Amino acid sequence: MKLALKYGLLITAAIITWVVFAHLLVPNPCSAVHVVGPIAFFNLSEIAGIYLGMVARKREAVDQLPFKSGLKFGMGIAAVYGVGSCLFFGIFLMVLGSGVMCPQPGMEAFPLWKVAAFAFVAQFAGAVFLGLIYSTIIAFALATRRRGA
Repeated sequence: MKLALKYGLLITAAIITWVVFAHLLVPNPCSAVHVVGPIAFFNLSEIAGIYLGMVARKREAVDQLPFKSGLKFGMGIAAVYGVGSCLFFGIFLMVLGSGVMCPQPGMEAFPLWKVAAFAFVAQFAGAVFLGLIYSTIIAFALATRRRGA
């Protein structure tokens, strides 16, 4: 549990660093830095965090990491990252206001809390869904195989 928390929070820290520096350097929230950049950076950070976490878990378990155990562990990391990033974005939005969000067509009719709630649900669901995919691939690659089976 401690390792999942550690690596999930490391991914969250990477995301926080990206978002803070991106908003300091490029104030326009509709810039490609804020629209396209996070797609690549967030996914690479999640892949790296899950991989490094599973390698640490395997090392801790004396090179024994069954597929199912690795998959559960990777999902734990993804869930911690999903919750942590949503908490950060909630605080970020409360402190800086709606000016940090790129207005989407048709969303101006909704109150800010509904737009933010949808964004948080999408962020969490995306982190967990993609975490499932990444965890499956990484757990399969790192899984301990039984000899003679």
